[in-house]
Amino acid sequence: MQTTKTRMTKKQIAILDWIIFGLLLLVYTAFTSYLFYHQSIGNIQWYHSDTRSYLLEMQGIENNVSFTYPIFFRLSAFFNLFLPPEWAIVTVITLLNSASVVIIKYYINKQFNNAEESIRLKCPVLFWKVILSFLAITLFLVSMLFSVLDYNLPGISERYLGVFTPNPYHNATYLAVRPFAIICFFVFVDLLKSYEKDFSWKKGIAFSILLLIATMTKPTFTLLLVSTAGLIMLFRLIRSRFANFKSTIFLGICFIPTFCDLLYQFFGMFNNTANRSSSIAFGWLTAWKIYCGNIPLAIGLAWAFPIVVFLIHHREVKENKAYRFSLQLAVISLIMVMVLYETGRRSMHMNFSWIYMHGMFFAFVMSAIVMIKSTLQKDKKWYLLGIEWIFYFWHLGCGLVYFRQLLMGHLYF
Repeated sequence: MQTTKTRMTKKQIAILDWIIFGLLLLVYTAFTSYLFYHQSIGNIQWYHSDTRSYLLEMQGIENNVSFTYPIFFRLSAFFNLFLPPEWAIVTVITLLNSASVVIIKYYINKQFNNAEESIRLKCPVLFWKVILSFLAITLFLVSMLFSVLDYNLPGISERYLGVFTPNPYHNATYLAVRPFAIICFFVFVDLLKSYEKDFSWKKGIAFSILLLIATMTKPTFTLLLVSTAGLIMLFRLIRSRFANFKSTIFLGICFIPTFCDLLYQFFGMFNNTANRSSSIAFGWLTAWKIYCGNIPLAIGLAWAFPIVVFLIHHREVKENKAYRFSLQLAVISLIMVMVLYETGRRSMHMNFSWIYMHGMFFAFVMSAIVMIKSTLQKDKKWYLLGIEWIFYFWHLGCGLVYFRQLLMGHLYF
């Protein structure tokens, strides 16, 4: 009897891939919505987060905190027309947080689809598609490294404070801005590839609108991207001896709406009665030293995986523009959290750590993509690949422990 082997088409593989991813996403969304709900009804002892202050802001109730970025709160207020306040804000956090996972999955697939014809993957297509789905979910569960036993590491008094994580689940506005930040990251990488030779106003306007939305959701990622983009554009302008002056001006114009909104936000924030004594100042580790007595170790605990991947794949920096930009964001975020701080009543907040965590997140994303691509192509020695995966699963293992403790109501720090 003659049998014929049927092979799945690309379309069938894509559909099955998204079905598998959808099931993983449903499980992830169920757990995160459980956490967000308990944070919305929690107190200072259990499920501690910023969500209670956000609930007051959403309802227009004075809470002695100034929020000058409206999108998250206006969107929550819209859902509050149909749902109780707690469920309205939980719905918005859950939708935006899960949207980040979907967007990351899309861009990870795109990174590999673009190279699918030019590289030889040494495994079945569906297998590595499932790996990409696993990666898209777990990138939102990795955390800083910490001792899972009840003792402190040298100079590290808390697992989160002073070390920080790419996934701070206690801050809803960080989670809310992340889907817009992810899109801005990849759109801007695309602009960086072409703006000097052939500036596209269509892409530029799209980026300008997306960045403005991100800024109006939470300005932390914008501050990082604008600072890094400005330095890159200035470097390229000088290197080209002003030959790209016109295209640099065109790209700069795309930032104008965001600059206007940032001026409004910072004027409103620091002109607030409670914050008038506060300002932004320069100092070496001034804010960071409040929470950490061993900053080099803290950096190692937070960045172990991206550092290992960089050491193994440093040659990728020249060829992979998205990976290079993620490392540039990482370096600038580290510099900003080291030298910038707020004075007055906001000094204890260490608000520049949000910028630092954005930089950390994108370093993890692009480092993981580089690692997966290298693994599938088997272009590195097995023990080097093994080291990368060990560090990734180490971060993931700590992240799962950390997330489980948050689900149980433990304090995030």
